[in-house]
Amino acid sequence: MGASPEVGAAIGYVLKRLRPTMPGFDALREESRSEGYWMLVRLADGWASGRNKFRKRGEALFGAWHGRELAGVCGLNIDPYFEGREHGRVRHLFVSARHRRSGLGRMLVETVIYRARHDFAVLNTRAPQEAFGFYERLGFQPVLGEEFVTHRMSFEKGG
Repeated sequence: MGASPEVGAAIGYVLKRLRPTMPGFDALREESRSEGYWMLVRLADGWASGRNKFRKRGEALFGAWHGRELAGVCGLNIDPYFEGREHGRVRHLFVSARHRRSGLGRMLVETVIYRARHDFAVLNTRAPQEAFGFYERLGFQPVLGEEFVTHRMSFEKGG
């Protein structure tokens, strides 16, 4: 599934489904790890083990390419911290340092939001403190007192 008509504000990027075995993923994973972020290592491990291949209803993993370079990643899963299928979860968002402040992170998360509203009642994330403003500008509301959720977006029925 590609981006929605409302999504795609980042100029010069092509968004498409991603497998962590595709060219460019290893370089992005190493960049994230060198910055102290382990989400792409966990993504690759989950994929390789079969624990998480983003294949359940409503799930998707997106990559954004700038030419031949994989510039960013963002996924959507059924939230594993909640019973049932009503909660979606933003997973493994990472944008290469060279592509930050370009609108790419926004484009990736807006694509996940667009996809999530069709299959989930809410979309959760557990963001680092430095990303709180980013998620709030996208319409996520802060959540207090939940161990695995810092922000949540609720969708209207039929949305």
